[in-house]
Amino acid sequence: MDREAEGDATQPPAHHKDSDRIDHYGFERHHDFESYKEMMNEYVAVLNRRSMRWSKLLQDKPNVDKNLTVKRYVRKGVPNEHRARIWMAASGAQEQMESKPGYYQSLLAMEHDAKLKETIHTDMHRTFPDNILFKSRAEEGLQKDLFNVLLAYGHHNQAVGYCQGMNFIAGYLIIITKDEEKSFWLMDALLGRILPDYYSPAMLGLRTDHEVLGELVKTKAPAVGQLMAQYPGIWTLVVSRWFICLYIDILPIETVLRIWDCLFYEGSKVLFRVALTLIVHHQTEILRARSLPDVCACFKQMTCGSFTLDCHTFMQPTHPELRQASIYFTSTCREFKQPGTGLTSDEDEGKA
Repeated sequence: MDREAEGDATQPPAHHKDSDRIDHYGFERHHDFESYKEMMNEYVAVLNRRSMRWSKLLQDKPNVDKNLTVKRYVRKGVPNEHRARIWMAASGAQEQMESKPGYYQSLLAMEHDAKLKETIHTDMHRTFPDNILFKSRAEEGLQKDLFNVLLAYGHHNQAVGYCQGMNFIAGYLIIITKDEEKSFWLMDALLGRILPDYYSPAMLGLRTDHEVLGELVKTKAPAVGQLMAQYPGIWTLVVSRWFICLYIDILPIETVLRIWDCLFYEGSKVLFRVALTLIVHHQTEILRARSLPDVCACFKQMTCGSFTLDCHTFMQPTHPELRQASIYFTSTCREFKQPGTGLTSDEDEGKA
């Protein structure tokens, strides 16, 4: 199940070196390859610098501590070679996995629910059709790994089972960890502790967070908040996919992974910071909207372009510029949410 392998994080998969339009996660990038390549040519220096600093930080340390130094490092990005380890440690997934040896294998060995299997199987061909690693004809494809993780999780959390969106999350986890069991436990951390009730039948946590975002927008972009108030239920309409897909297929993959670095370490408040960054940056365009279709079109367009492609620049304002939004979120808006989201205190927010 462990597919861990060493390699240059800036190159496409070794067995597809003949393709010059595949990124190093296996995604075909025909329409935006040149802009992606240009960004990566500049970003590689950041990656190399962060890799050396992370390697030094983690040297001879069996465990990953949660402290201000690690928090600062996480916000600046975790190199791919360390992501699985940091995500597992920060989210509590490593502790859960070690406390239940053999549990994942036992879920795969049990008698499976036929309806669950059919539902998951139906979504297999819809999961990253533009990724060479998930194509069924791929020699070393990841569809089997993906199916196993989703099936095991469906039995593990029968209240959730399986719903659309989970396949993309599991797919990203498998790409990064290259390990079924680690991906399963990271799914458990995300869906069970970090984002409770996001994927339950009622999706109470997800729907509540849409309203919380609306309250936050009123404090950071009042004019936008006033405009959006004209359209009841608008937040669910325009940001539902942002939150339920954790920005997968919404923002570029490098940006999504930087978001996830913070998500596993700091909790779901990161999703709000990213949403606010997008909205505040594009508030002039939003305020030009004269109808509901105009608003929807603007929210769709704001996730594209150089602003979101350059992940290192994009992630910088999500913390210092919008720090007070996080404080407001934890001090007032949390009362609207269900308890037990696994968020950490913001008392050290200004010290990081």
